[in-house]
Amino acid sequence: MPKNVNPEEIEVVMLALLNERGPGKTIGPADVAQAIGGNQPDGWGPLMQPVRKVAVRLMKEERIAILRKGRPVDPDDFRGTYRLALPTATDEG
Repeated sequence: MPKNVNPEEIEVVMLALLNERGPGKTIGPADVAQAIGGNQPDGWGPLMQPVRKVAVRLMKEERIAILRKGRPVDPDDFRGTYRLALPTATDEG
């Protein structure tokens, strides 16, 4: 089981990974979870829902974009595989 991780730590790691990748590039939520919980599924797996919650909040704050099939999603209603990216002018309403 991973150590107790707070949303602020997830946010810092998520934004750092996105900034490392740079504009126009994406990361997966598992990349964030693994950076915090390690490479073992029992370490990063439980972090997937907390990572999603932080991603949704950051998208609502227009600090990141959540993409599905390359397009921004509705942060309150999306399912399945998704990617995270820095926002671009085309992502914003």
